[in-house]
Amino acid sequence: MSELLEATMLICFGLSWPMNLIKNIKAKSAKNMSLRFISLIIIGYIAGITAKVINGAFNYVLVVYLLNLVIVSGNVVVYFINKKYDKQRENSTKIAA
Repeated sequence: MSELLEATMLICFGLSWPMNLIKNIKAKSAKNMSLRFISLIIIGYIAGITAKVINGAFNYVLVVYLLNLVIVSGNVVVYFINKKYDKQRENSTKIAA
């Protein structure tokens, strides 16, 4: 039962990450993104995965942890892409002025 509840929590929490990833891709700006926040979430998922591995709990909950980790890590990639977009806009504004 505890694994089912843990998986439910992870699924509910994890559903927000694809939406956040899509929003950040469309925004093409890192101004409203926090690399620190994303990093803390990644550390939390790594801790959860590590706990499962140490306990030998290789089950569907581990798969949910891994899926969430991959999606959140996608936000890190988008963060750096969006930082590049921000810098390009800043440079083009300086050139035009």
